[in-house]
Amino acid sequence: MHKILFICHGNICRSPMAEMIMKELVRRRHLERRFEIASCATSTEEIGNPVYPPARAELARRGIPCERRGARQLLRRDYADYDLLICMDDWNVRNTLRITGGDPEGKVHKLLEYAGRSGDVADPWYSDRFDVAYDDILSGCEGLLRLLTEEV
Repeated sequence: MHKILFICHGNICRSPMAEMIMKELVRRRHLERRFEIASCATSTEEIGNPVYPPARAELARRGIPCERRGARQLLRRDYADYDLLICMDDWNVRNTLRITGGDPEGKVHKLLEYAGRSGDVADPWYSDRFDVAYDDILSGCEGLLRLLTEEV
């Protein structure tokens, strides 16, 4: 089983979008038993809050179901519990490493690595470009799923 944790700053925009997109990609391929997918924040600012309405609306516009959930913060033990900790940007990587105490097993990556690009998934909280974030996240999730399903 592949256990994937998507990570962003507040866990109300990018990381839950990635969680929902990846779950839908997995569901469409009937691979649910092979994956555990979740998301969390590096900050405490939004703990307990639902997915941000514009993020939810973008998912709906693209036909992606959005589960009801509350934001949660990354915990040190998540490093042991997940195979991959996938961050949206460089700040998320730095904060993830701080919270988990490092990355001795090479589990921490940025999502766009799997899209064959460097760079960050821009935070739509500031840009209001949920469409751009969606496209970047989808590209990264598709690449990640392709990589993980080729391993088997």
